[in-house]
Amino acid sequence: MAKNKNFSASPAKGSVFLYGRHPVFAAIANPSRQILKICAAAENAPELKKHLTANQKDNVPLQIVDRKDIDKMLPREAVHQGYAAQCKELEGYSIEDICALADQRPDCHILVLDQVTDPQNIGAIIRSCVAFDTLALVIQDKNSPQETGAMAKASAGMIELLPICRVTNLSRALNRLKEAGFWILGMDGYAQTTIGQINKAGKTAIVMGSEGKGMRRLVEESCDASVKLPISPKVESLNVSTAAAIALYEINRR
Repeated sequence: MAKNKNFSASPAKGSVFLYGRHPVFAAIANPSRQILKICAAAENAPELKKHLTANQKDNVPLQIVDRKDIDKMLPREAVHQGYAAQCKELEGYSIEDICALADQRPDCHILVLDQVTDPQNIGAIIRSCVAFDTLALVIQDKNSPQETGAMAKASAGMIELLPICRVTNLSRALNRLKEAGFWILGMDGYAQTTIGQINKAGKTAIVMGSEGKGMRRLVEESCDASVKLPISPKVESLNVSTAAAIALYEINRR
C-alpha cells in the first residue's frame, strides 16, 4: 500500500468510480467485478486489506490518500466515507439471458423501467429489487443513465447482485418476455384493479414509467393488463422508487 496522490480524477472509458463503504465492499465481494484500483483514507486501509484478501483480490492496487484527494475524484455531493474504487463497468445481460434465468424459476418476477432517468432513483429501485427477490431489471438503453457511482451508492452496493438488461426496443423485449411465459403488468394510476388483487403465481413482469410521463403508448399497449397501487386520492402519485418498492413487495407475496 502506497501513499500516492497522483491518480486520475476521470475514469477511463468503460470504467466507473464507486464510492462509499457498502458499494466498494460489495464490488470487492463480486467475482464478476474487475477492480482497477482502490483509493482509501488511512483509517480504512486495514479493513479493506482484509476484505481484499478474503475475496482473493490481493492484487488490486490500494492507494492511501487524504480524504480531500478522494473529494477531487468524485462529484461534489458524493458521500464517500473515505472509500473510492475505479472499476470496469459490469457486463450487462441480454433479454435472452433473462429468459434463460426464468426457465429455472417457474414463479418469478422482473421489473421493467420505461423513461426512468434519475441514477439515484434507479439505484434505490435496484436495492428494492434485491430486497424482494426480483429476478432482473430491464431498462431501455436509450435515454437511461449508464452505471454511475451515485447509482451504486443509492443501491447500497446491491447493483453487484442484480442482473440488469438494457434493451434497444422495450416493446419488442416485452413481447419476447411474453413468449417466455411472462404475464406483463403495467403500473397505471388510473387502472381499475389494484396490484394486490391479481393472481401472483407464475412469471410476472411489472412495467413502470416515469412519475410525470408514465409509460409510452407502445409500451403500454404491449402490457397484458394494468394495475395500480391502492393509495389515497389525495396523492396523485408517488416517487417512482417508492412505488417500485411497494409493487415489488406486493408481487413477492406469493
